[in-house]
Amino acid sequence: MLKPPLPLNETERLMSLHSLHILDTPAEDRFDRITRMAKRLFGVEMCLISLVDSKRQWFKSKQGLNSCQTSREVSFCGHAILHDEVFIVGDASVDPRFEDNPLVTGPPFVRFYAGCPVRGPQGHRVGTLCLIDVSPRGLSTDEQAMLKVLAALVEDELKVTAEGTVDNLTQIANRRGFHTVAAHLLSLCRRTKTDAELVLFDLDGFEAVNDTLGRQAGDALLQRFATLLIECFRSADVVARLGGDEFVVLMTASSDLSEVALERLARSAEADDCQVLRQLGWNARSIRFDPERHDSVDAMLGDADAMMAAQRFERRDTGS
Repeated sequence: MLKPPLPLNETERLMSLHSLHILDTPAEDRFDRITRMAKRLFGVEMCLISLVDSKRQWFKSKQGLNSCQTSREVSFCGHAILHDEVFIVGDASVDPRFEDNPLVTGPPFVRFYAGCPVRGPQGHRVGTLCLIDVSPRGLSTDEQAMLKVLAALVEDELKVTAEGTVDNLTQIANRRGFHTVAAHLLSLCRRTKTDAELVLFDLDGFEAVNDTLGRQAGDALLQRFATLLIECFRSADVVARLGGDEFVVLMTASSDLSEVALERLARSAEADDCQVLRQLGWNARSIRFDPERHDSVDAMLGDADAMMAAQRFERRDTGS
Protein backbone atom coordinates (compact mmCIF):
# COMPACT_ATOMS: atom_id res chain seq x y z
CA MET A 1 0.00 0.00 0.00
CA LEU A 2 1.28 3.44 -0.91
CA LYS A 3 0.70 5.99 1.84
CA PRO A 4 -0.16 9.45 0.49
CA PRO A 5 2.80 11.84 0.72
CA LEU A 6 2.36 15.26 2.29
CA PRO A 7 1.84 18.25 -0.01
CA LEU A 8 4.69 20.77 -0.10
CA ASN A 9 2.38 23.41 1.39
CA GLU A 10 1.00 21.14 4.13
CA THR A 11 1.35 23.68 6.96
CA GLU A 12 -0.49 26.42 5.02
CA ARG A 13 -3.05 23.90 3.81
CA LEU A 14 -3.91 22.77 7.34
CA MET A 15 -4.11 26.35 8.57
CA SER A 16 -6.57 27.09 5.77
CA LEU A 17 -8.66 24.02 6.64
CA HIS A 18 -8.75 24.77 10.36
CA SER A 19 -9.65 28.42 9.75
CA LEU A 20 -12.99 27.23 8.35
CA HIS A 21 -13.99 25.81 11.78
CA ILE A 22 -15.91 23.09 9.94
CA LEU A 23 -14.25 19.88 11.18
CA ASP A 24 -16.48 17.73 13.43
CA THR A 25 -19.53 19.90 12.79
CA PRO A 26 -22.97 18.30 12.21
CA ALA A 27 -24.22 17.33 8.77
CA GLU A 28 -25.76 20.19 6.78
CA ASP A 29 -28.31 20.01 3.99
CA ARG A 30 -26.36 22.46 1.84
CA PHE A 31 -23.52 19.93 1.57
CA ASP A 32 -25.72 16.81 1.58
CA ARG A 33 -27.63 18.29 -1.36
CA ILE A 34 -24.46 18.09 -3.45
CA THR A 35 -23.50 14.53 -2.50
CA ARG A 36 -27.04 13.30 -3.09
CA MET A 37 -27.02 14.90 -6.52
CA ALA A 38 -23.61 13.46 -7.39
CA LYS A 39 -24.53 9.95 -6.23
CA ARG A 40 -27.64 10.04 -8.41
CA LEU A 41 -25.98 11.58 -11.46
CA PHE A 42 -23.05 9.16 -11.54
CA GLY A 43 -24.90 6.07 -10.30
CA VAL A 44 -22.27 5.15 -7.70
CA GLU A 45 -22.63 3.40 -4.36
CA MET A 46 -21.00 6.15 -2.31
CA CYS A 47 -20.29 9.87 -2.52
CA LEU A 48 -18.37 11.90 0.06
CA ILE A 49 -17.18 15.39 0.82
CA SER A 50 -13.89 14.54 2.51
CA LEU A 51 -11.71 17.04 4.38
CA VAL A 52 -8.12 15.88 4.84
CA ASP A 53 -6.79 16.75 8.30
CA SER A 54 -3.27 16.04 9.59
CA LYS A 55 -3.96 12.43 10.65
CA ARG A 56 -7.37 11.63 9.21
CA GLN A 57 -9.88 12.28 6.48
CA TRP A 58 -13.21 13.45 7.89
CA PHE A 59 -16.48 13.40 5.97
CA LYS A 60 -18.55 16.56 6.09
CA SER A 61 -21.17 14.81 3.95
CA LYS A 62 -21.56 11.14 3.10
CA GLN A 63 -23.97 9.08 1.05
CA GLY A 64 -23.84 5.27 1.16
CA LEU A 65 -21.24 5.09 3.95
CA ASN A 66 -21.70 4.93 7.71
CA SER A 67 -18.16 5.88 8.80
CA CYS A 68 -17.53 9.55 9.56
CA GLN A 69 -13.74 9.37 9.12
CA THR A 70 -10.76 7.13 8.33
CA SER A 71 -7.03 7.30 8.83
CA ARG A 72 -5.28 9.59 6.37
CA GLU A 73 -2.70 6.86 5.73
CA VAL A 74 -5.28 4.63 4.04
CA SER A 75 -7.20 7.44 2.37
CA PHE A 76 -7.59 7.79 -1.38
CA CYS A 77 -8.37 11.48 -0.86
CA GLY A 78 -4.91 12.00 0.61
CA HIS A 79 -3.61 11.18 -2.87
CA ALA A 80 -6.29 13.22 -4.65
CA ILE A 81 -5.35 16.50 -2.91
CA LEU A 82 -1.88 16.27 -4.49
CA HIS A 83 -3.37 16.96 -7.92
CA ASP A 84 -5.27 19.76 -9.61
CA GLU A 85 -7.23 17.38 -11.84
CA VAL A 86 -9.66 14.60 -10.98
CA PHE A 87 -7.79 11.65 -9.44
CA ILE A 88 -9.17 8.36 -10.79
CA VAL A 89 -8.57 4.76 -9.74
CA GLY A 90 -10.47 2.46 -12.10
CA ASP A 91 -9.93 -0.79 -10.17
CA ALA A 92 -8.18 -0.49 -6.83
CA SER A 93 -7.88 -4.27 -6.44
CA VAL A 94 -5.29 -4.45 -9.26
CA ASP A 95 -3.64 -1.06 -8.63
CA PRO A 96 -0.23 -1.56 -6.88
CA ARG A 97 -0.82 1.62 -4.86
CA PHE A 98 -4.08 0.36 -3.33
CA GLU A 99 -4.49 -3.40 -3.83
CA ASP A 100 -3.63 -4.20 -0.19
CA ASN A 101 -5.32 -1.11 1.27
CA PRO A 102 -7.71 -2.15 4.10
CA LEU A 103 -10.48 -0.08 2.45
CA VAL A 104 -10.03 -2.32 -0.61
CA THR A 105 -9.53 -5.71 1.05
CA GLY A 106 -12.24 -5.01 3.65
CA PRO A 107 -15.35 -2.83 3.97
CA PRO A 108 -16.36 -0.80 2.06
CA PHE A 109 -14.44 -2.84 -0.57
CA VAL A 110 -13.46 0.10 -2.77
CA ARG A 111 -12.88 -0.69 -6.41
CA PHE A 112 -13.58 2.55 -8.26
CA TYR A 113 -12.57 5.94 -6.88
CA ALA A 114 -12.70 9.40 -8.44
CA GLY A 115 -11.84 12.44 -6.34
CA CYS A 116 -11.95 16.06 -7.42
CA PRO A 117 -9.88 18.39 -5.22
CA VAL A 118 -11.84 21.01 -3.28
CA ARG A 119 -10.11 24.27 -2.47
CA GLY A 120 -10.71 26.46 0.54
CA PRO A 121 -11.25 30.22 0.15
CA GLN A 122 -7.48 30.81 0.29
CA GLY A 123 -6.86 28.45 -2.64
CA HIS A 124 -5.44 25.44 -0.76
CA ARG A 125 -6.68 21.93 -1.56
CA VAL A 126 -8.40 21.07 1.73
CA GLY A 127 -10.33 18.00 0.62
CA THR A 128 -12.29 16.36 -2.17
CA LEU A 129 -15.67 15.58 -3.57
CA CYS A 130 -15.28 11.89 -4.32
CA LEU A 131 -17.20 9.07 -5.98
CA ILE A 132 -16.72 5.48 -4.79
CA ASP A 133 -18.08 2.20 -6.12
CA VAL A 134 -17.67 -1.48 -5.35
CA SER A 135 -17.27 -2.34 -9.04
CA PRO A 136 -14.51 -1.20 -11.42
CA ARG A 137 -15.45 1.51 -13.89
CA GLY A 138 -14.12 4.61 -15.59
CA LEU A 139 -15.04 8.28 -15.85
CA SER A 140 -15.41 9.99 -19.21
CA THR A 141 -14.08 13.46 -19.98
CA ASP A 142 -17.61 14.88 -19.79
CA GLU A 143 -18.21 13.14 -16.47
CA GLN A 144 -14.97 14.54 -15.08
CA ALA A 145 -16.09 18.02 -16.13
CA MET A 146 -19.43 17.44 -14.39
CA LEU A 147 -17.65 16.32 -11.20
CA LYS A 148 -15.60 19.52 -11.31
CA VAL A 149 -18.78 21.59 -11.49
CA LEU A 150 -20.14 19.81 -8.41
CA ALA A 151 -16.82 20.28 -6.59
CA ALA A 152 -17.08 23.99 -7.36
CA LEU A 153 -20.44 23.95 -5.57
CA VAL A 154 -18.71 22.53 -2.50
CA GLU A 155 -16.14 25.32 -2.74
CA ASP A 156 -18.99 27.84 -2.94
CA GLU A 157 -20.44 26.48 0.28
CA LEU A 158 -17.04 26.68 1.96
CA LYS A 159 -16.95 30.33 0.91
CA VAL A 160 -20.40 30.76 2.44
CA THR A 161 -18.88 29.44 5.66
CA ALA A 162 -15.89 31.78 5.50
CA GLU A 163 -17.39 34.92 3.99
CA GLY A 164 -20.42 37.13 4.43
CA THR A 165 -22.83 35.07 2.34
CA VAL A 166 -25.29 34.17 5.09
CA ASP A 167 -28.11 36.50 6.11
CA ASN A 168 -27.48 37.41 9.74
CA LEU A 169 -31.14 37.67 10.67
CA THR A 170 -32.57 34.50 9.12
CA GLN A 171 -29.38 32.39 8.90
CA ILE A 172 -30.14 31.36 5.31
CA ALA A 173 -28.13 32.42 2.25
CA ASN A 174 -28.14 36.13 1.40
CA ARG A 175 -28.20 37.58 -2.12
CA ARG A 176 -24.48 37.09 -2.60
CA GLY A 177 -24.56 33.51 -1.36
CA PHE A 178 -27.58 32.69 -3.51
CA HIS A 179 -25.97 34.07 -6.67
CA THR A 180 -22.79 32.08 -6.05
CA VAL A 181 -24.51 28.73 -5.52
CA ALA A 182 -27.30 29.25 -8.07
CA ALA A 183 -24.88 30.14 -10.87
CA HIS A 184 -23.12 26.78 -10.55
CA LEU A 185 -26.40 24.87 -10.20
CA LEU A 186 -27.80 26.40 -13.39
CA SER A 187 -24.55 25.62 -15.18
CA LEU A 188 -24.93 22.00 -14.09
CA CYS A 189 -28.59 21.94 -15.18
CA ARG A 190 -27.60 23.30 -18.58
CA ARG A 191 -24.91 20.64 -18.96
CA THR A 192 -27.10 17.73 -17.80
CA LYS A 193 -30.34 19.03 -19.36
CA THR A 194 -31.96 19.02 -15.92
CA ASP A 195 -35.07 21.07 -15.13
CA ALA A 196 -34.88 23.95 -12.69
CA GLU A 197 -37.44 26.33 -11.26
CA LEU A 198 -37.08 29.61 -9.38
CA VAL A 199 -39.77 30.91 -7.01
CA LEU A 200 -39.63 34.56 -5.90
CA PHE A 201 -41.52 35.70 -2.79
CA ASP A 202 -42.37 38.96 -1.10
CA LEU A 203 -44.55 39.54 1.96
CA ASP A 204 -47.78 41.54 1.73
CA GLY A 205 -47.77 44.74 3.75
CA PHE A 206 -44.47 44.06 5.48
CA GLU A 207 -43.64 47.76 5.89
CA ALA A 208 -46.89 48.26 7.79
CA VAL A 209 -45.83 45.57 10.27
CA ASN A 210 -42.64 47.49 11.05
CA ASP A 211 -44.57 50.74 11.31
CA THR A 212 -47.38 49.49 13.56
CA LEU A 213 -45.83 46.63 15.56
CA GLY A 214 -42.18 47.63 15.56
CA ARG A 215 -38.92 46.37 14.10
CA GLN A 216 -38.69 43.42 16.47
CA ALA A 217 -42.04 42.04 15.24
CA GLY A 218 -40.91 42.54 11.65
CA ASP A 219 -37.66 40.67 12.28
CA ALA A 220 -39.53 37.80 13.95
CA LEU A 221 -41.83 37.59 10.93
CA LEU A 222 -38.90 37.36 8.50
CA GLN A 223 -37.24 34.68 10.62
CA ARG A 224 -40.43 32.62 10.78
CA PHE A 225 -41.06 32.87 7.04
CA ALA A 226 -37.49 31.73 6.31
CA THR A 227 -38.02 28.72 8.60
CA LEU A 228 -41.26 27.80 6.84
CA LEU A 229 -39.56 27.94 3.44
CA ILE A 230 -36.87 25.54 4.65
CA GLU A 231 -39.48 23.20 6.13
CA CYS A 232 -41.84 23.24 3.14
CA PHE A 233 -39.37 22.99 0.27
CA ARG A 234 -36.99 20.07 -0.29
CA SER A 235 -33.67 19.83 1.50
CA ALA A 236 -31.99 19.90 -1.93
CA ASP A 237 -33.52 23.30 -2.79
CA VAL A 238 -31.59 26.55 -2.32
CA VAL A 239 -33.43 29.00 -0.03
CA ALA A 240 -32.24 32.60 0.34
CA ARG A 241 -33.26 36.05 1.50
CA LEU A 242 -32.46 38.59 -1.20
CA GLY A 243 -33.11 41.57 1.08
CA GLY A 244 -35.97 43.26 2.91
CA ASP A 245 -39.04 41.03 2.65
CA GLU A 246 -37.89 39.37 -0.58
CA PHE A 247 -37.03 35.64 -0.58
CA VAL A 248 -36.16 33.16 -3.31
CA VAL A 249 -36.04 29.38 -3.75
CA LEU A 250 -34.20 27.58 -6.57
CA MET A 251 -35.34 24.03 -7.26
CA THR A 252 -33.46 21.62 -9.53
CA ALA A 253 -34.99 18.48 -11.06
CA SER A 254 -38.23 20.10 -9.95
CA SER A 255 -40.81 18.59 -12.36
CA ASP A 256 -43.33 21.24 -11.29
CA LEU A 257 -42.90 20.38 -7.62
CA SER A 258 -43.13 24.07 -6.70
CA GLU A 259 -46.95 23.79 -6.69
CA VAL A 260 -46.76 21.03 -4.09
CA ALA A 261 -44.32 23.04 -1.96
CA LEU A 262 -46.41 26.21 -2.22
CA GLU A 263 -49.53 24.34 -1.14
CA ARG A 264 -47.60 22.90 1.79
CA LEU A 265 -46.37 26.40 2.65
CA ALA A 266 -49.91 27.79 2.63
CA ARG A 267 -51.17 25.02 4.93
CA SER A 268 -48.24 25.46 7.31
CA ALA A 269 -48.73 29.23 7.47
CA GLU A 270 -52.45 28.85 8.25
CA ALA A 271 -51.61 26.61 11.19
CA ASP A 272 -48.60 28.62 12.37
CA ASP A 273 -48.36 30.20 15.82
CA CYS A 274 -47.28 33.51 14.25
CA GLN A 275 -50.57 35.44 14.02
CA VAL A 276 -49.01 38.21 11.93
CA LEU A 277 -47.86 35.70 9.31
CA ARG A 278 -51.33 34.13 9.15
CA GLN A 279 -52.91 37.52 8.51
CA LEU A 280 -50.25 38.93 6.19
CA GLY A 281 -49.85 36.49 3.32
CA TRP A 282 -47.34 36.75 0.49
CA ASN A 283 -46.89 36.94 -3.27
CA ALA A 284 -45.05 34.19 -5.17
CA ARG A 285 -44.03 33.92 -8.82
CA SER A 286 -42.48 30.82 -10.37
CA ILE A 287 -40.11 30.82 -13.37
CA ARG A 288 -38.99 27.71 -15.24
CA PHE A 289 -35.35 27.64 -16.33
CA ASP A 290 -35.07 28.19 -20.09
CA PRO A 291 -31.45 27.69 -21.25
CA GLU A 292 -32.16 29.73 -24.39
CA ARG A 293 -33.61 32.68 -22.50
CA HIS A 294 -31.85 32.55 -19.13
CA ASP A 295 -28.10 32.96 -19.49
CA SER A 296 -27.71 33.84 -15.80
CA VAL A 297 -29.41 33.77 -12.42
CA ASP A 298 -30.15 37.48 -12.83
CA ALA A 299 -32.13 36.73 -16.00
CA MET A 300 -34.40 34.35 -14.10
CA LEU A 301 -34.77 36.81 -11.22
CA GLY A 302 -35.54 39.56 -13.72
CA ASP A 303 -38.38 37.55 -15.27
CA ALA A 304 -39.79 36.68 -11.86
CA ASP A 305 -39.54 40.27 -10.68
CA ALA A 306 -41.32 41.53 -13.81
CA MET A 307 -44.15 39.06 -13.26
CA MET A 308 -44.33 40.08 -9.60
CA ALA A 309 -44.57 43.77 -10.55
CA ALA A 310 -47.33 43.00 -13.06
CA GLN A 311 -49.19 41.07 -10.38
CA ARG A 312 -48.96 44.00 -7.96
CA PHE A 313 -50.18 46.42 -10.63
CA GLU A 314 -53.12 44.19 -11.51
CA ARG A 315 -54.14 43.84 -7.89
CA ARG A 316 -53.88 47.59 -7.32
CA ASP A 317 -55.83 48.31 -10.51
CA THR A 318 -58.65 45.97 -9.51
CA GLY A 319 -58.55 47.07 -5.88
CA SER A 320 -58.07 43.50 -4.65
